[in-house]
Order: sequence, then structure tokens, then C-alpha cells
Amino acid sequence: MDVQKIQAAIASLGMDGWLFFDFHNRDHLGLKILGMDPHAMATRRWFYFIPVKGEPVKLAHRVEPVKLDHLPGKKLVYSTWRELHTNLGEMLGKPSKIAMQYSPMNQIPYVSIADGGTVELVRSLGHEIVSSADLVQLFEALLDEKAVKSHFKAGRLVDQILDEAFQEVRKSLKNKNYKTEYEIQQFIGKRFKANGLVTDDLPIVGTNDHPANPHFAPTPKGSRRIKPGDRLLIDLWAKLDKPGSIYYDITWCAFIGDEPPEEYIKTFNVVRDARRAGFKFLSERLSDGRQAAGRDVDDVCRGVVVQSGYGDYFTHRTGHSIGEEVHGNGANIDNFETQDTRLLVPGCLFSLEPGIYIEGKLGVRSELNVFIDSSNRAVVTGREQQELVLIH
Repeated sequence: MDVQKIQAAIASLGMDGWLFFDFHNRDHLGLKILGMDPHAMATRRWFYFIPVKGEPVKLAHRVEPVKLDHLPGKKLVYSTWRELHTNLGEMLGKPSKIAMQYSPMNQIPYVSIADGGTVELVRSLGHEIVSSADLVQLFEALLDEKAVKSHFKAGRLVDQILDEAFQEVRKSLKNKNYKTEYEIQQFIGKRFKANGLVTDDLPIVGTNDHPANPHFAPTPKGSRRIKPGDRLLIDLWAKLDKPGSIYYDITWCAFIGDEPPEEYIKTFNVVRDARRAGFKFLSERLSDGRQAAGRDVDDVCRGVVVQSGYGDYFTHRTGHSIGEEVHGNGANIDNFETQDTRLLVPGCLFSLEPGIYIEGKLGVRSELNVFIDSSNRAVVTGREQQELVLIH
């Protein structure tokens, strides 16, 4: 942890300090940023304050007095709640603007971790609480070159395994021993393992109306066979089975046969065009030296879907941050489920995945990953699906 770098970021955002607080290892973001073990014993509250200038201050309980000893700064201790309040007031000093893992109106729930009572306590000492969302992105979600390499390597393997899954369906058509959604899901899972990949969950594999549920999960019982005339969606995500590796997450659509239904072609083209429009908007913004927030890109992609007449069927944000977890803690492409005002800056990695979901009928999504490199360019990190895959 680089205190001077954190202080420079605090200053650039017009804040007076960043207050970390935890109880029972609840703040996974703070623990990661401060280099703390999320599984260590933690039975008492602790606080760590990094002021915009000067020495950080630690506040720990006398039952766990060494909890923060690995961190720089002066240490205060407490036993009673009265002593806690007094020492907290001393460590924070005169009324100021302090960042916490908090989000006004819960706009960015990923960083909305500090409980209401603790926020009330800090406010009672005269301080203004602001969101640490931009700081969290800077110190937890932006990726370095080593991490990005792991993403690209995983991407090449995942792309290959997707092709193998389509080929597995193709083989089953030739002998008419049709594979089920569940069998293809399990096939992908086995190929992940054989290629040194891990995932937090197995892929989404669904036909026809099943993907109208965006997070449809096939099960052994009731899983459909993939047959001629079916529409097929596969959403798969994985990372290298190595510490610090970064996920790769894509969704592709296919048709089992030579002539997809007109509406299926139309809906796929709409989400593809929405995805393209969002990427074009972001690329042009960055190349012109301007900035864009996650919500801005969401607005552009969603606008294409709305103008096509399918706006009511696009029921989720356009994309999410990607990191060591498939849903990372940086800016999301979202002005729908939340209002993500965080800027898309070098080091950001995220998905673009507009979709159309008509209950009882169909589900279509087109997803790729975008990285903003050190030259402030938006880069698609894998293949782009331009047309429906035809499997016959």
C-alpha cells in the first residue's frame, strides 16, 4: 500500500481523508486495499484513517491490539464504546469531507458497505461523508499489464472452448444423438478444467425461450435436447487457475440449421448494433481526449435497443466491471439498474453485453470484453460476434 499515492488521489478528488472501517471482515474491498487477511479472526471493530496530509491513524480494540500493526501510522486503542467515540473524534480531527465505503442512495451498491449506524456516528462528529467509489476503482479495480496478460490468455482458451462446444453440438446433429443443454454445460466445464481454467459457476447454455431468463441455469432434470430449428445461447466465463488471474466473459448466439427465423436475426442484429454503438462512442470519446462514465456508454447502447422497439425487453445494465471476480469492483456500464458515474479510465476492464429477453419466446445477448489501455484506447480483448453462428 502506497500512502502517498492514496493521499494524492484523495487530494485530486477534493476530499480530506479516507476512513476504513470493519467488523467481522465485512468490508472485502478495504481488506484487499489494506492487504489484510479476509479470513483472520476479527471480533472487534477497527478504523484506519488516511488523511489527505500527514500520518495515518489506526484505532484498534485492546482485545485485538495488533490487528492493524502491519499498516503505517500512529495507533490508538479502545475498550469501551465511550473510548471508541472519543478516539474516533481525535483521529478524524476537525470537521471535514471524508470518504467511506458508502454510496449516496445506494447508487453503486458494490461500494455501499459501511453500515448506516457507523455513517451516523462519523457524521455526529461533524464530518461530511462522501463515496469512496472512485478511490476503490483506482486502488482495487484497475489492472496492470501482468493481470491483463492473464485475461488475454484466458480469453484465447475460452474462445477455443466455445468453438469446441459448438462443434460438440454439430457432431450430435450428424448422428442424431442430440446433446442436452446440461450436457453441453458440463462439456464446457470439463474443458475448462483440462485447460487450467477455473470459474465461479458453470456456463449458461439455453435454447429458445430458456435464455429469456438472463441467468438461466440448465439442470440434469428437465434439460432440453438441442435440436434442428433451435436457437442457442452460450454465456461462459473463466480465468486461469493462478493467483491474481483475471476473468474473461463472453456470450454468443447460434441457430441450429441453415435459415434462422427472421425475428431471431432481427433481435440479434439489434443487440450487436447496440454493442457496436457503445464501443464506437467510447472509442471516439477517448480518442478526442474526452472522458466517459459507465452510465454514458449504457445510455448509448440502450438507446439503440429502445429505438428498435425492444426497449422494454432490455432488462439489465449493459455491462459490468471484470477483475479477479467475474463481476469486479470498478465502473459498471450502467445507468439503468444503478447510476454509475465512475469514469472509464486506463486499467478498466468491463463487459459490453446488451440483450433482449421476451418471456416465453426468446433471449438474445451479445457480449465481449473491453480494456482501456495505458494509451487511453478502448480495446476489444477477444473476438467479436458479427452474425449468428449457424450449426448444421
